[in-house]
Amino acid sequence: MKNFTYFLSILAALLFISVQSNAQSTTQDYTFSAGLKFGGYENGISGKYFMDNSTAIEGVFGFRNNGVVITGLYELNQEAFNVPALKFYYGFGAHIGAIGNGTYTRYTGGKEVYSTNQILLGADGVIGLEYIIPNSPIAVSLDLNPRIEIATGPFFDIAPGLGVKYFFK
Repeated sequence: MKNFTYFLSILAALLFISVQSNAQSTTQDYTFSAGLKFGGYENGISGKYFMDNSTAIEGVFGFRNNGVVITGLYELNQEAFNVPALKFYYGFGAHIGAIGNGTYTRYTGGKEVYSTNQILLGADGVIGLEYIIPNSPIAVSLDLNPRIEIATGPFFDIAPGLGVKYFFK
């Protein structure tokens, strides 16, 4: 899994470099979406709202072993590889949550053992691709979420994410 995460990190960096930033020609395909997000640490409910053609905010209410985490992200979106149904997005945000006692295994290696309840607080990033399935109100996304955990750290970690969303025009 660690090698897969590194591979996705390199792929995302190449996509970031290769995609032209042309926000004027980018058009949004929907205004709001709601769905499920399956991540390296949390699985949960997500919602994404476009404020204009290329700018969106996304929220995730995630559940993890012995805890919950709320994440908010500010994202910039644009067409990828001249494919209208494929969108490249990147952005930043923050998370807050709480976990109970247990073991937290990082994707980049190492373990954190919590013997008491802990507050989670940190900064997040996101870089990914979203594909809108033609002739349907469904979008799927694959992304990487680097994060810095401040409250129980500080430490840096990164996790992959897979999303399935139903969107509204």
